[in-house]
Amino acid sequence: MASKRQYKEAAAQLEAVNQLCSHFETYRDVPKISELREKFKNIKKILKSHVFSDFSSLGTGKEVEETNLLQQLTDACLVVDALEPSVREELVRNLCNKELTSYRQIFEGAELAKLDKTERRYAWIKRRLRTNEEIWKIFPSAWHVDYLLCIQFCKLTRTQIMDILSNLKEKPDVATLLLALQRTLEFEEEMAEKFSGGTASTHDKELGSDVEETGLGESNKQIVLDIRKKYEKKLAVQHGGDEAEIDKQRDLSVHGAGFNFRGIVSSCFESHLTVYIELEEKTLMEHLEKLVQEETWETEEGSQTNILSSSMQLFLIIRRSLKRCSALTKSQTLFNLFEVFQRILKAYATKLYARLPKGGTGIVAAATGTDGQIKTSDRDERMICYIVNTAEYCHKTSGELAENISKIIDPSFADKVDMSEVQDEFSAVITKALVTLVHGLETKFDAEMTAMTRVPWATLESVGDQSEYVNGINSILSSSIPVLGSLLSTTYFQFFLDKLAASLGPRFFLNIFKCKHISETGAQQMLLDTQAVKTILLEIPTLGKQATVATSYSKFVSREMSKAEALLKVILSPIDSVASTYRALLPEGTPAEFQRILDLKGLKKADQQAILGDFNKHNTVIRHPSVVAPSVAIPSAPPSAPAAPTVTATSTPSINVAPSAAISSREDVLTRAAALGRGAATTGFKRFLALTEAAKDRKDGPFRKLFNP
Repeated sequence: MASKRQYKEAAAQLEAVNQLCSHFETYRDVPKISELREKFKNIKKILKSHVFSDFSSLGTGKEVEETNLLQQLTDACLVVDALEPSVREELVRNLCNKELTSYRQIFEGAELAKLDKTERRYAWIKRRLRTNEEIWKIFPSAWHVDYLLCIQFCKLTRTQIMDILSNLKEKPDVATLLLALQRTLEFEEEMAEKFSGGTASTHDKELGSDVEETGLGESNKQIVLDIRKKYEKKLAVQHGGDEAEIDKQRDLSVHGAGFNFRGIVSSCFESHLTVYIELEEKTLMEHLEKLVQEETWETEEGSQTNILSSSMQLFLIIRRSLKRCSALTKSQTLFNLFEVFQRILKAYATKLYARLPKGGTGIVAAATGTDGQIKTSDRDERMICYIVNTAEYCHKTSGELAENISKIIDPSFADKVDMSEVQDEFSAVITKALVTLVHGLETKFDAEMTAMTRVPWATLESVGDQSEYVNGINSILSSSIPVLGSLLSTTYFQFFLDKLAASLGPRFFLNIFKCKHISETGAQQMLLDTQAVKTILLEIPTLGKQATVATSYSKFVSREMSKAEALLKVILSPIDSVASTYRALLPEGTPAEFQRILDLKGLKKADQQAILGDFNKHNTVIRHPSVVAPSVAIPSAPPSAPAAPTVTATSTPSINVAPSAAISSREDVLTRAAALGRGAATTGFKRFLALTEAAKDRKDGPFRKLFNP
């Protein structure tokens, strides 16, 4: 049968004799058995030689001339299957090499060995698959000849493209590079789909000669699966790996898994995509510059977000860039692009920061007393609010962007995808913007604070309604607060109020010391003004239509303004009790501050000596932290969490251990001091009382609130 090329009959006999050989395996040392085994071995060599000879004519055109050739080769495949697995592997390998010989010659030539001819490579193999489709029906489906041909084609193509990329004298053209990569990915996807319908139970022995080299058993499917997983992991790195090892593992991959072709050629592009990332960064930066230049720093009329349009446009452009890149690669290049996004967003945060109004600096500003002052118009205040909202939007959206990228990027890079540094940049912009807002209002108050010191407090003849500078403060807040309250979120409005109260309260207190001399009537008027300012500050949340502002704000305002009230009550107190009143109402005060109070009362230096001496004797039992520092801890930055910021009041410094008599004395002083605020013990008491009676007819007003707290 072997000599007559009766392959079909020979194949059946081979199977039978193979089984007989197995049965007589234990008798192989018997001379007759050994002789028969050797004869059988020689017959198989003859069959292999005939089969290989017949298959050499395949593809030469003889199959058309000799009509029975294809049938003969079909039968020959039965013989190959009955022979050792290595015979079939060698035969298929020879067929693939024969097919690829012409491919190697064509695409290694100077004409087609170029990056822009990459697409023609894939057209060639697809054309060969179509041409051989009818002829290759002679092969059993389990041989997967077309699959193995494509695997070998991809390996060869990858090697050739790597050589092309490595031998480029200058950076590749980005458009050409990306087109070649795109066509490669499309081909890989097409091949993956084409061969994904195979049986997953195909043994490793059916898919390549590398099986014998690894020593794997035919039925050891789990090892094959493990190799496939290992290959997937290595493929994620896509560069710097052992190409030969990757090839081996790909051959061992279970046919039909659907992933075998993905990355087999495209992986060689990864290390050459730097030019693409550079182009993306340049393009994004140009877009950013254009967006900032075209930004109006206003929001569209009727907008509900109060966010600058440039930020939304920027993230739209970033998402498009991400979509482009993730369609090409999800490995190192995508991570490099993520780092570009970080730089772009940091640059945008810098642009927002730079847009905030700046204070006066330099020699001229210092000489004119405007150093550090920030002048803001109504438009500036709105713009600052838009910057706050925009920075908050960017903080949130950049975090979401990082989450999306970490989901699609290769797992080996997922842990490195972190936007915390970018978010910190935007948090800094928010803090700076809100502080700038406060400084802007502080600058507006400068004129009113100056006006307060110019009131002739020493010569006031009567106490009237609130002073003009108080009306000025009220006017400034009434103009700005409603707008700020409508544009800022509750969290940031609360932070702004805390900063404002921490600034205005102590400033008002210190401004009293800037007055030259305050009479008792002047002190009564200033006390009324203080109460009016306190009321104005307490009404700010309502003015800003922010009903949910934390109650800690009200407590803080009351605490800060009560210091000014206490100071004025000390000024109102009689000379003989001014020291004890000061110690009782302002236990945090300093000797220097007490001496300034005596100056405000109009006492001459000679008259002050006795009072200061008495004060210093008692001063040793009192702690003296600086009164200038606010007694409430104000957050340095708005919280990133949505919860409203809290203001924590610190306890009033306590008087050191004193006898019960001293405590009783202090309570007496406090009682007398409280009476001072109602006009008692003043030379103009009758006049003050008349004004009080006149105020009864008024339903509200700061003057009436002074007596009905």
